[in-house]
Amino acid sequence: MDANNLKDLLEGVKAGSLDIEDALQQLKKLPFEDLGFAKVDNHRNIRNGYPEVIYCQGKTVEQIKGIVERLMEKNYNVLATRAGKEVYEGIKEITDDAVYYEAARIVVVKRREIIVTEKVIAVVSAGTSDIPVAEEAAVTAEALGNRVIRIYDVGVAGIHRLFANMDKITSANVLIVVAGMEGALASVVGGMVDKPVIAVPTSIGYGANFGGLSALLTMLNSCASGIGVCNIDNGFGAGYLASMINKL
Repeated sequence: MDANNLKDLLEGVKAGSLDIEDALQQLKKLPFEDLGFAKVDNHRNIRNGYPEVIYCQGKTVEQIKGIVERLMEKNYNVLATRAGKEVYEGIKEITDDAVYYEAARIVVVKRREIIVTEKVIAVVSAGTSDIPVAEEAAVTAEALGNRVIRIYDVGVAGIHRLFANMDKITSANVLIVVAGMEGALASVVGGMVDKPVIAVPTSIGYGANFGGLSALLTMLNSCASGIGVCNIDNGFGAGYLASMINKL
């Protein structure tokens, strides 16, 4: 329950459309609601500025639907990450507002309008194989109210492709750079811009890539200043952090 919900609750009591007993029952759900299998954080929006996000991997479709229903009751926009098609189909059973972004594996349920900032986040990927993680970052940032531009397949093996997009890259307020293999693209971009760069290593690569560990270590050891690094394949974390920076 956020400030708007609480205001509506108090006005309902004052107008007589909601009795005291019903109001008390709703207040009991603060600051979280225990569903047995999950404790839905009703205060997340007040504390962090964004409602709770559902990480779907490891949850059953019925559990996800239960959490979605509770968030929708609070009139929150819903973001469900690492969601397969079966999760989307399940959510569609309870709302027609669900939109599935297949490449990103994200379901978005839009319940209220978000003010979109004019400042731009650029999501840059090294290769086409990195696009699923890049899209997770991009869709997350868009769902949280940001303008996003996508610049994909501009890795260091053909660096002229990156240089051809420098006007877009330098116009961004925050950059997310997604790369697997050796992960060098983040250092290259970080050395060319005066804006914060969020690097995301991906698990794309051959054996010595160690499932993204080599890209992670390259990004952590970058000699370019102003680079922060997210966990391997964590496009959601990058999109969320970029949104927070972009709205400062």
